Amino acid sequence: MFSTRGRTFALAAVTFATFVDIVAYSIAVPVLPDLSQRVGASPTTIGLLFASFGVTLLTVSIPMGSISDRIGRRGPLAGGLVLLAGATAVFGLTDWLPALFAARMLQGAADAMTWVVGFALIADLYESSERSRVTGIVMASSSFAYMLGPSIGGWLYQWGGARLPFLALAALSLAGAVLFAGIESSARHSETEPVPLAAILREPAVLACTCVVLAVGSTLSMYEPVFALHLQTRAGLGPARIGLVFAAAALANVGLHPLFGYVADKVGARRQAIVGMGVMAATLPFVARAWSFESAVALNTLEALAVAIVVTPSLTYMADAVSSVGLGTFGVAYGLYNMAWGAGMLMGPAAGGYLYERLGFERLALVWAPALALAMILVAAVQSRPIAPERT
Repeated sequence: MFSTRGRTFALAAVTFATFVDIVAYSIAVPVLPDLSQRVGASPTTIGLLFASFGVTLLTVSIPMGSISDRIGRRGPLAGGLVLLAGATAVFGLTDWLPALFAARMLQGAADAMTWVVGFALIADLYESSERSRVTGIVMASSSFAYMLGPSIGGWLYQWGGARLPFLALAALSLAGAVLFAGIESSARHSETEPVPLAAILREPAVLACTCVVLAVGSTLSMYEPVFALHLQTRAGLGPARIGLVFAAAALANVGLHPLFGYVADKVGARRQAIVGMGVMAATLPFVARAWSFESAVALNTLEALAVAIVVTPSLTYMADAVSSVGLGTFGVAYGLYNMAWGAGMLMGPAAGGYLYERLGFERLALVWAPALALAMILVAAVQSRPIAPERT
């Protein structure tokens, strides 16, 4: 059993690790033109390079969760950050395209290790009544990282060239690995026998949560690029103002995730996740009618509020789902969560782009919103069991 001080330190370490991971994902944005010239790659090749991140994210998530259920959380978390440091350093040091592809795929594996095992550690340390609150802290840090990453990359690029952002982040990743080397070792993972994935997938509550994650992940990843195109064509906004629209929403999320995490601990993670899906479905058609910079900021922030209502409790919902059937395999559960989120991020932009070309954003939203509402109804129809007492 962790002491309160030990739990706080572990939470801080997970928060720091996810912050670094998101910065690593987004820091390359301002360096992309230089990277393309450096390696002589076409825009299509650069797109494939960054998409390769998702290959290992999808394939590593569940196996790494299972491994951490067997051997504990500390080693995989520290190892994931060491892997992230090495992969990020390669980006700064090499001009060989195959090495860059390998590094990007290793970054995807490191992302899976950080998020899957990090949230499994939080589920180990905190009871159901506290998880959404602490998850909100982690997600607030991640929202801040999304907003800050490109700025950090641009500033370091101006100061020290294209290699410096990657090398600085590699050093930061190694510092995070040292943090995890110092956390207490949890015995929670050894209190129950590891459960096969097939057994977990037979549980309706787990499948319902997976449906939430897939629906929300695909909606969010559909929405962001399509909304940016919509603002350019309908509202006449340039890249700088579109960036401000999304920055305002990310800033709002820094406060919204902890707030709705606190609320979810009071009303229940499953209930709030279902309500959040409904709010997302209800707001999407209104957001699609943004006509100016001011309206875009207001409506995109409204959509950020809807996302915060559902994303933070969805993480707790997964832990509650496995706890309700007496399973203690939080690692495999969050591996499944991460895999569903990654699948949604692959499906959403593909479907959204196809529909946007044929329907435009306003009609796309009128098609997508009912589908999201239907998913909400199906999830709500799944009867949840009381959460089984958790061992401490």
